[in-house]
Amino acid sequence: MRVKNSIINISVGIGNQLIITALSFFSRTVFINTLGLDYLGINGLFTNVLAMLSLAEAGIGSSIIYSLYKPVAENDEHKINVLMKLYKKTYRIIAGVILLLGLMVLPFLHLFTKDTSVTNLYVIYLLFLLNTAIPYLFTYRTNLLNVYQKGYIATAIFSVSSILSTSLKIGILYQTQNYIMYLVIDSTITIINSAILFYVVGRMYPFLKKKVLSKLDPESKGNILKNVKAIVLQNIGTYLIYSTDNLIISYYVNVAAVGLYSNYFMLIEICRTFINQVFNNIYYSIGNLVAKESKETIFNVYKVTMLLNFWLYSLFGILLFVMIEPFITLWIGSQFLMDKIVLIVLVITFYERGMRNSISAVKTTAGIFHEDRYVPLCQAAVNLAFSIVLVQQIGIAGVFLGTLISAMLVPFWTTPYFVYKKIFQKSIYHYFMSYSYYAVIGVATCLATSYMTSFLDGHSVGVFVLKAALAFTVPNIIYMSLFYKSAEFKYLLGISLGIFGRFQGKKKVAA
Repeated sequence: MRVKNSIINISVGIGNQLIITALSFFSRTVFINTLGLDYLGINGLFTNVLAMLSLAEAGIGSSIIYSLYKPVAENDEHKINVLMKLYKKTYRIIAGVILLLGLMVLPFLHLFTKDTSVTNLYVIYLLFLLNTAIPYLFTYRTNLLNVYQKGYIATAIFSVSSILSTSLKIGILYQTQNYIMYLVIDSTITIINSAILFYVVGRMYPFLKKKVLSKLDPESKGNILKNVKAIVLQNIGTYLIYSTDNLIISYYVNVAAVGLYSNYFMLIEICRTFINQVFNNIYYSIGNLVAKESKETIFNVYKVTMLLNFWLYSLFGILLFVMIEPFITLWIGSQFLMDKIVLIVLVITFYERGMRNSISAVKTTAGIFHEDRYVPLCQAAVNLAFSIVLVQQIGIAGVFLGTLISAMLVPFWTTPYFVYKKIFQKSIYHYFMSYSYYAVIGVATCLATSYMTSFLDGHSVGVFVLKAALAFTVPNIIYMSLFYKSAEFKYLLGISLGIFGRFQGKKKVAA
């Protein structure tokens, strides 16, 4: 059942992402052509500011979700209901705190919006603020779908709302070039989408409507509070690591530079989101696995996910390295390209961060929050120090180099240490040997692919398609030739063949 639910979630997720990706490119093109780089920069900047305010949630949801795995596995509806009532009360408070903090930020907006031609900045910011705070009144129920491994329902609803929202926003930009109306449409549909999901989950799990008079038992409450304290520190650190780049760029360079980087960021995040459609759904399966299975079973599944993790992140990393510059040139013009060193650092960071997915999934679903609570703060301090110094020395590339250096100095070592010590109870030597083995293969494959595609010169669509096909095919051929005998590859192949067999069976029945 775990595999079946994961497959459904992954399939729906990837289908949704294909739709969203196509729409996002069209929307971004219209956005740039109608509003320009300054508005693009403001869009990215305010997104980061609101991500900072969302730290008010500070991992409370993650801690409660972790506490839900066991009662869901045991079908303990009363315990689930008690936790969900706590979740509801907490998220209402969070919505209020975010609104209050957001209003407190208003007097300082001018510090990060210098040299911009954008008007009505305060109105724009307030719309961003409402779009961030109000969904907290509804979305606590959506996470229950993920614990039950039925996230594909939320994904399907989100797909429909995204198509509607993007289509309306594109129409508004074409007709009026009115950014405020663009944001009003986005906020309205986001709130409606959250309300629909709230209603759907209530219909699926009617026991959520029952009155709960009993309070959470002291042991569960203590565990949640302990985890929340740890996750607060982790989330603050994570924000300072990954969500301050735009703030540093806007302060030390300008808002237009944020807009320039945002195109690279969008393409990289599209790749990350595609991969996460696989791993986010595996994540909930691992949570179910940790609640029920032995350490050896968990370790064997982890090795499979690590191979899959490497395959996908290195493949997409190679595609980004080879194809991102030709794509941007064809899409919006060579004037939107950044220095090659920026691309190299961004791709390495994309790969390094992605390669921690499989080990981080085990850590989080096993509830290892307290032990490494200070790690993100340490990484954040290193990141900010290096980024601020390097941006003044080598420009925008220094911001991203600071992030990469901080990752290699801190979580690269600590995350596997805690998982291998507490969960697998094995030597961490295995992790670094596997990581090094994959890294060597990935670098060699990237160099080989880059060399082979370099013979395809020119900026036509035909050349781009041929180069993309080659960049996709070469790594897959190399990986299949290297891994086809491994137990992990055979396991993944067995699942793939099973999916194909069921699909063929359904076609025959339909015929």
